[in-house]
Amino acid sequence: MTHTALARKYRPTRFGELVAQGHVAAGLRGAVGKGRVAHAYLLTGPRGVGKTTAARILAMALNCERRAEAGGTDGEPCGTCESCRRIWSGAANLDVVEIDAASNRGVDDARDLRERAMYAASAPGRFKVYIIDEAHMLTREAWNALLKILEEPPPSVVFVFATTEPQKIANTAAPVLSRVQRFDFRRIGPQAVSDRLRQVATAEGVTVEDDALVLIGRVAAGGMRDGLSLLDQALTFGEGPVTAGRVREALGLIDDELYAELLDAVAARRAEWVFPYVARLVEAGADLAEFVNGLGETLRAMMICKLGGEAHGVTETLRQTIDRAHDRFASGDVLRMLHLLQETETAIRRSPNARLYVETLLLRYVLLDRTVALEDVLDALGHPSGPAPAPPAPAPGPGARSGRSGGGTLLRDGGGRAAPTPAPAGPAPAPGAPPPAADALPGLDELRAAWPQVVASLEQRRPMVAAALTHAVPAQSAGRELTLEVTEGDVHLEGLERNRGEIESAVRSVFGAPARVTFRAGARARAGGASGPAGSGGQRLDQQTDRAQRLKAYRAKDQALDAVADALDLELLD
Repeated sequence: MTHTALARKYRPTRFGELVAQGHVAAGLRGAVGKGRVAHAYLLTGPRGVGKTTAARILAMALNCERRAEAGGTDGEPCGTCESCRRIWSGAANLDVVEIDAASNRGVDDARDLRERAMYAASAPGRFKVYIIDEAHMLTREAWNALLKILEEPPPSVVFVFATTEPQKIANTAAPVLSRVQRFDFRRIGPQAVSDRLRQVATAEGVTVEDDALVLIGRVAAGGMRDGLSLLDQALTFGEGPVTAGRVREALGLIDDELYAELLDAVAARRAEWVFPYVARLVEAGADLAEFVNGLGETLRAMMICKLGGEAHGVTETLRQTIDRAHDRFASGDVLRMLHLLQETETAIRRSPNARLYVETLLLRYVLLDRTVALEDVLDALGHPSGPAPAPPAPAPGPGARSGRSGGGTLLRDGGGRAAPTPAPAGPAPAPGAPPPAADALPGLDELRAAWPQVVASLEQRRPMVAAALTHAVPAQSAGRELTLEVTEGDVHLEGLERNRGEIESAVRSVFGAPARVTFRAGARARAGGASGPAGSGGQRLDQQTDRAQRLKAYRAKDQALDAVADALDLELLD
């Protein structure tokens, strides 16, 4: 029993049947109906979108025996006369010749075509139509042989060039482009492919699940011919209705449940899950490039839903997965995951060790720091169980750092991660420490007397910082502001400035009050700096003063930010 492939059986026979190519259909149909047919056309676009089919329909319309009877001047062929049926089926025809330029690409083939075009059509009122497929394969010499006849063609001769790579024609034979009318075919959307496949399934009398049609429409990648071929393949793969599982098995696609498992593990930050998961994919023979492609589709659909849209072209299983994971990921986290995927996708497709890249990608997902908006921090401060916001504080010292991202501000802890809750208390105060103060630091004498305890609190965690701190003494104290005078050289001053956060934490652990620490060079440090490059110390102090003023002005403009920084003991990042 002979079976006709669905891609051939359901090939359009009229311009109006071309899917998603209404602009092409309108142009060609109007040209035929109004008698304004050009002598040469260039049809471009991806494979499987209807270029050769449109060329055949044009040939049918020009040579239709009953076109006037079928539709007057609408330009559509009847599709049923002997001429139309022969052209549509690709049978031998004196007036319509199809040439594969991939195997007839030389100058001799072009000269032969030029000589044949000089002969008249087989009957009055008919057109000789030459359809040259894969036209970009023609050599430069072949194009040069055709230039003259394209510029001054014989009457009633039409050339139709079809190609997937028009840029090659532009590079090889640019003058040709000014001698043809060009129509660009579009990719066909997944929804349009699925709708057409549903019509075909109904005509064939077979049952195909909607999710199965969605999968085929997505894999078809914009090509209707590919979609019909995939449906044909799924129909032959087993018995009974065509289900989504059957399509996945036939086409080697990844089950949507695996993506649901992935999102659950990422949300739970289960790093130990990554390697067994990828091992299961490899053992099952999954194509890792196809897996990454499906992961991208999943994250894209989730991002659309996070932004208030509706993801089309996804299966019901995937839609349920997105609904479950919707509240577990912030929009910024999904965007960062998509960015990481884009960075890795090319390497996964090209590398012989794609498994390692996939494992690394999933580990980065699991270990990804979560973003926290400033509004969430403020909400947390207003919660009964959280600390109350501090009143507006004095201007920060010269070492405070500010950061901006777009129009907002992101607070981070000393480790660089966003801090949604107050930082834990610092090291326990040393024995004999002064009683903690609620809001302000003690006086200067008390600070100097207890300063060795601050140094001791750092010796276990940061011995190098503690050693540098022995060269600094409290020089000024006002409220939460503490100025330390560094008595030994620039090297200690720079080291202490780099570890400002550790020192502030140690001061708070001993005296019980948050402090903003600044540094200044002592007399001996300034004297030592005079032997260095001219003006270097003054330049550093000027930069510090300028930075302090800018930070003071910035925090003064945003009292909420100032209160949050004080309450959570955070520093502002550049």
